[in-house]
Amino acid sequence: MKAALNSFVPGALALLLLLPAGVNAKEVENQQKLANVVILATGGTIAGAGASTANSATYQAAKVGVDKLIAGVPELATLANVRGEQVLQIASESISNENLLQLGKRVAELADSKDVDGIVITHGTDTLEETAYFLNLVEKTDKPIVVVGSMRPGTAMSADGMLNLYNAVAVASNKDSRGKGVLVTMNDEILSGRDVSKTVNIKTEAFKSPWGPLGMVVEGKSYWFRLPAKRHTVDSEFDIKKISNLPAVDIAYGYGNVTDTAYKALAQNGAKAIIHAGTGNGSVSSRVVPALQELRKQGVQIIRSSHVNAGGFVLRNAEQPDDKNDFVVAHDLNPQKARILAMVAMTKTQDSKELQRIFWEY
Repeated sequence: MKAALNSFVPGALALLLLLPAGVNAKEVENQQKLANVVILATGGTIAGAGASTANSATYQAAKVGVDKLIAGVPELATLANVRGEQVLQIASESISNENLLQLGKRVAELADSKDVDGIVITHGTDTLEETAYFLNLVEKTDKPIVVVGSMRPGTAMSADGMLNLYNAVAVASNKDSRGKGVLVTMNDEILSGRDVSKTVNIKTEAFKSPWGPLGMVVEGKSYWFRLPAKRHTVDSEFDIKKISNLPAVDIAYGYGNVTDTAYKALAQNGAKAIIHAGTGNGSVSSRVVPALQELRKQGVQIIRSSHVNAGGFVLRNAEQPDDKNDFVVAHDLNPQKARILAMVAMTKTQDSKELQRIFWEY
């Protein structure tokens, strides 16, 4: 009977008719009032295991299945009717474009289901921000979608995964979370999937937005402070159901004494767009500019971003004559997020002016 109570049941009446002696009808009634949340597991540190409790940074990712993750946090049953699916089981640095499409399409299927109220995705932290932003662009739903991970494996002292997962389910099951785009819950904060970025690799407060969190989660209750301003989910012009593949977009890093070797190699390998991860305001070395101009003439989109760690903001026609060169600027998106938006945008347009509009709006 416990298993039945933790599954999604269409109505209380059917359960009440099947209740054996000794089962509390009030418990069934309360269960019926809870939201239905699906946890999609993809692996990562939150599903990792170390050799000892002292191993918080040395461990194997993606070792624990979704059923054990859910069983490890029995308090989830007080928040929602929860069930899990193992979509992937890999470390997130190995997630491919095909994996993104697979995950995105499954999220869309669940979001269309009348008996699903919210979706949680457990994810490795290395590319969590990329997946969250991808879903933020392509999922046509106002239902809460929450991406969550952990900085320490569950076997470590002071592991953060249990509380992060509890908070994620709390947010996903809350009607107040609807319509706010894809969310990330880490270290008691609710962050926008668009803005959030991993800023440090060995602390539990690793994820930050340059514009601040949307809210906080305290003992299962959400407190909201601001709303996303950019287009997302239901207001997006992109739809995962209409995307079958993603064009090749790559990133080349700007630094002192940089050459044009990487840019040319990426284009020769089939890149349809290159994100320039520039210094400062997306600056481009004078040694690289001619190669970027030539690649643009060949049809490769050139998008200037900044690898400034927090709040890199690229202004159009500052540092480079973008209008003259027909370049695109990434606005406040870091290089990895600029790559995600460029891939999604180029499923609809190859026009640089349209791409620039999209970068301003999303």
